Amino acid sequence: MIVVGWQWIQFFAFLVVSGYSLYLFAKVVYHRYLYVKLGQPVTMEKQLKERFKTAVVQVLGQQKLLKDKKSGIMHVLIFYGFIILQFGALDIIVKGLGAKGLPIPGYHVFGLIQEITVLLIFLAVGYAAYRRYGEKLPRLKRGWKPSVVIFLIFSLMFTVLFSLGFERVIHHMEFSWYAPISSVIAAAFSGVGVTAATVFFYIFWWAHLLILLSFLIYVPQSKHFHLMVAPINILLKKTEPVGKLTSLDLEDEEAESFGVGKIEDFTQKQMIDFYACVECGRCTNVCPASNTGKILSPMHMIAKLRDHLTEKGAVLTSKSPWVPAYAFSEMGTHSFQQPDGGLDTNWSSDSITNIEPTISLQKMLWSTGEKKAEDVNLIGDVMTEDEIWACTTCRNCEDQCPVGNEHVDKIIDLRRHLVLMEGSVPQEGQRAMQNIERQGNPWGINRNDRAKWREDIAGIPVPTVKENPDFDILYFVGSMGSYDNRSLKISKAFVRLLHEAGVNFAILGNEEKNSGDTPRRMGNELLFQELCMENIATFQKYNVKKIVTACPHTFNTLKNEYPEFGLEGVEVLHHTELLDQLVKVKRLTPQYVLNERITYHDSCYLGRYNNIYDQPRNILRAIKGVEVVEMDRNRENGMCCGAGGGMMWMEETAGKRVNIARTEQALEVHPTIISSACPFCLTMLEDGTKSKEVEEAVRARDIAEILEEAVFGVEEEQDKKAM
Repeated sequence: MIVVGWQWIQFFAFLVVSGYSLYLFAKVVYHRYLYVKLGQPVTMEKQLKERFKTAVVQVLGQQKLLKDKKSGIMHVLIFYGFIILQFGALDIIVKGLGAKGLPIPGYHVFGLIQEITVLLIFLAVGYAAYRRYGEKLPRLKRGWKPSVVIFLIFSLMFTVLFSLGFERVIHHMEFSWYAPISSVIAAAFSGVGVTAATVFFYIFWWAHLLILLSFLIYVPQSKHFHLMVAPINILLKKTEPVGKLTSLDLEDEEAESFGVGKIEDFTQKQMIDFYACVECGRCTNVCPASNTGKILSPMHMIAKLRDHLTEKGAVLTSKSPWVPAYAFSEMGTHSFQQPDGGLDTNWSSDSITNIEPTISLQKMLWSTGEKKAEDVNLIGDVMTEDEIWACTTCRNCEDQCPVGNEHVDKIIDLRRHLVLMEGSVPQEGQRAMQNIERQGNPWGINRNDRAKWREDIAGIPVPTVKENPDFDILYFVGSMGSYDNRSLKISKAFVRLLHEAGVNFAILGNEEKNSGDTPRRMGNELLFQELCMENIATFQKYNVKKIVTACPHTFNTLKNEYPEFGLEGVEVLHHTELLDQLVKVKRLTPQYVLNERITYHDSCYLGRYNNIYDQPRNILRAIKGVEVVEMDRNRENGMCCGAGGGMMWMEETAGKRVNIARTEQALEVHPTIISSACPFCLTMLEDGTKSKEVEEAVRARDIAEILEEAVFGVEEEQDKKAM
């Protein structure tokens, strides 16, 4: 009777504790759901099959995590280990309630798998602690909050093993290779007797249950909420072209403002991003701004927006984010504390890149303030304008993020509010946009001089669409290719190659407008949409079916963003795609040997935005004598040149110049040529070689210029051939 009574007390206590814990868990999740509901509703495209496939690959396949092999394998072990151990946890709970255990086929094998899994998780968590406190990786936060889960997991594994061990003592089980670890524990405590073993079993059983339930309650109140939110976030991720910005309805008469000026202006999907963040720091680790001493850190941006949403959401919904209140203290209202002497912008690192100055600044300046949550300004108190304007929109942060967060669209939305509602833009950026609006180019050069460059190409016709109405391909030259002295060489080289290959092309001439990429990335959606509609009208006027451009920014805008505004049935190519095709079909033959050691810099808008990595390299490898060498950061992890997001037209005043860092990375592989396929990148890299005083030994060249040399030879070689 006593035993039966004890089992009922045990069962009742289990129901009370578990029920209360599940109630608290549901409560805290519900409160955060209410915070997310404060955001703007967003209509997601269905495409369930594609979404589900992506979720399976990234969640179950851990695709993004494995970009970093060491931490990726560690995470895979913990992820799948916990899935396996959930069955073990249920088995232990059932046994503690007086049952025989779960009816699992091959139970002995399951027991072995469970113990091996526990051992692997011990190793994985130990390595996680070593990475954080031994290697001291700058991207990983240290302190009790980031470490609490490590302690919880360790404790959970200990309680599993000791529960199994004392179970073996109670039932006088012999040593078994199906349960090697628990058998050793049982052997160590074999002399304690059945009664004492039973007491110890229930101590570890309750410890296991309480740690498991504590974990359940803690998770949604910490960065570990990603365990539940990340799969949802990945499932809801955009299926349209990566990096494509959401358009503003500028004709909406009911809109009170445009862009994001307060936390509630973000969409509900963007808010899910906040709670999906695991603060792993991979985004900050690759960010060109963070790497060169700017104040922007993508990880801290998401964490700060999450904190602000939680704090303001608690006020607006009257629902506390901390449950239970006696266990989780109120964290206070956070804001960015501006230092009295301003930010330290000196660069004092011996390495090419270093994220530690940015990490330290963010940690020091994001702190509890005296303002009430409802009085904290999103722009100014949470995100400073220095942070907002430091982004190059390179998307390396998004490419690395294991939970599918999108950082760039949030930056652009904040810029949209600054530009459209407050008229706040850095002076150089404002000047560039005004020039684009007035003359169609960032320099303010006369719009009627856009096609003047073709006069300097002797013997090679560059017809306009009016002069060659039966053209096959429209060459969209772009502002850089039309006006910039350095980029004019790319335009001329490309035209010369098109003529040699017999391509029937034409240009718009003075009817061409700026593509609108720069205004859009700088937040001027109004100017972008005006340019976009004007260009589309011109394309339709001349029945354009195929476009080629040498600028990845223009290429991305025409290909991925113009279709939303009515550009239909038009194929858009980057010049490296077309040149690669022409070389493969032998319409262009690289006949001259170029004894060069060439490293290729991947343009962000060509690579991460459009997955074009091989075509430029194919062209280089088709040239005799060329040795292609890769930088340490290449392809999808290539570092930005620093020109994207409108930064081409603005000065860097903090830390180290991004283009200098990228040039130094290129020089590490000792090239004779640094090649690129973007006029912005070429300008930044050439400035980098000049700054490093190596421009005589290391040339910066566009792929088209290099191919031109291989097809036609340099002037000296042509003269020798003529003799």
